[in-house]
Amino acid sequence: MAEGARSAVVWFRRDLRVGDQPTFLAAADAADRALALFVLDPALVTPSGGARLTFLYRALRSLDESLGGRLLVVRGDPADVVPRVAAAVDAASVHVAADFGPYGRRRDEAVAKGLADAGRELVRTGSPYAVAPGRVRKDDGQPFRVFTPFRRAWLEHGWREPAETSADTVDWLDPSGGDGGPRAVPIPDDEPVDAELPGASEAAALRQWRAFLSDAVERYGDDRNRPDVEGTSRMSVYLKYGLVHPRTLLADVARQRGRSSEVYRSEIAWRDFYADVLFHRPDSARENYDKAFDALPPASGDDAVAAFDRWREGRTGFPIVDAGMRQLREQAWMHNRVRMITASFLVKDLHLPWWWGARHFMGMLVDGDLASNQHGWQWTAGTGTDAAPYFRVFNPVTQGLRFDPDGDYVRRFVPELRGVPGRAVHTPWELPDGPPTGYPEPMVDHKVERQEALERYERVKAARR
Repeated sequence: MAEGARSAVVWFRRDLRVGDQPTFLAAADAADRALALFVLDPALVTPSGGARLTFLYRALRSLDESLGGRLLVVRGDPADVVPRVAAAVDAASVHVAADFGPYGRRRDEAVAKGLADAGRELVRTGSPYAVAPGRVRKDDGQPFRVFTPFRRAWLEHGWREPAETSADTVDWLDPSGGDGGPRAVPIPDDEPVDAELPGASEAAALRQWRAFLSDAVERYGDDRNRPDVEGTSRMSVYLKYGLVHPRTLLADVARQRGRSSEVYRSEIAWRDFYADVLFHRPDSARENYDKAFDALPPASGDDAVAAFDRWREGRTGFPIVDAGMRQLREQAWMHNRVRMITASFLVKDLHLPWWWGARHFMGMLVDGDLASNQHGWQWTAGTGTDAAPYFRVFNPVTQGLRFDPDGDYVRRFVPELRGVPGRAVHTPWELPDGPPTGYPEPMVDHKVERQEALERYERVKAARR
C-alpha cells in the first residue's frame, strides 16, 4: 500500500454479497483501500448443522471469487482476531452491518472495545433487515408485542432503496502476501451432507428471485400454504446469509400489483418482527416469551424421548407430519405450513417442549435463523408474542387434506405411501388392509391428545389468575 494511504477492513458476516452493500460505500469514504475479512467464529461454527456449514463454505468461495480471490478468512474469537487484523493493515476503521442477535451484540461490543483500545473504530452501517430491530416502536416508545400493529408501523417507517455497489466499489487489499495478523486459513471443505442444497451464491439468489417474480409471485397469496406446489420464493436461505438483502425483494415486489405482493411484503415484515422481538427479549430464544406457560408440564422421561425420536424420523403414522420431517432430512428445508403442522404435533399431540423441536430444526435447516425459528415455534406452541391460541390444535389429517388435497406432497416424501391414490393417502389406516407394509399406525389418537393438551392448558390459565 502506498505510503500515507488510508486503510479499512470490511468484515463480512450475514452479508455475503457484493451488490447493495452499504458497508462498501462507508469503507470507500473512510479509506483508500480495504481488506475483506471473514472470521470463522467457533461460537457460531460449532453449533451449526452440516447443511448450514456447507452452504456457508460454498457462499464464501463464491464471495472470494467475486472479490478476485481477495477474501481473507481467519479462525478464532473475533474479539481477538479482528483487532489484530485491523492492526496488521493499520486500518483506522472496521466496517460491518449491525448484528442484533444476543450473541452478535455481545461479540460486537467486545470487538468495538478491542478496536477502541488501539484507537480504531467499529463502524456499523445497515443491517440484515429491511428495518433494523429497535427502530419500529409504539407511540409510547415501547416495543410491539403483536404483529399487525407492528406491520402498520413498519410500512409507515419504510426502508432505504438498494445501494448501487459492486466488487469494484472498493479497492481491495490483497491478503496473499501476508497481513502480519492472525493466520489465514483455507475455506473449509464441505461437511458430509446427504441433503440436496440450493446454489450458494449471490448469482443463485438472484436467479431464484427472478424465477419467482416471473412465474409464482402472482399466485403467492393462494399457493404459499400448499406444500404440493412450488408456491413459495425459497429465498429464506439467501436472506439468512445475506446473499440478497430484503430491501431488494421489497423494491421488486413494490412494482407488482395485487394481493399476493402485499402478502409477500407481510412475510418480510414477519422476519423483521421476530428479529425485533428477540432484540428486546433475548431470553425468548431459549425460554417461554409468555412466562405463564412455565406452569405447563411437558412430557418427560424415556417415553418422551422415544416419542421425540419417532417424530424426528418421520415415523409418527400421520402422513403430512412424516412427509415434513422427511423433507427436512432430504432437503435441509421444510415448507412453512408444514413447519407449523409438525410443530403443533410435537407440542400438542406429544406434549413435548417446543425447544426440543426448535433445537432439532436449527440443527437441520439450511435456512436456520434463530429469531425466525424460535419465535415461529413459540407462535405454534402458543407461548410467544402474537401467538396462536394454545387451544388451537392443528389436526394433522384435516391440515393434510386442505393443503395437500391430492396427496402429492406426502407421496413425494413418504415412499411407503406412493401406491395410495388421491386423498386416501392422508388416512392410510382406513384402507381395507390398513397402512401399506412398512408404514406405521398412528402413534397417538389425535382427539384424545387434543383433549389432554386443553386440560394441561388449565394450569396456564390458573397461573394467570
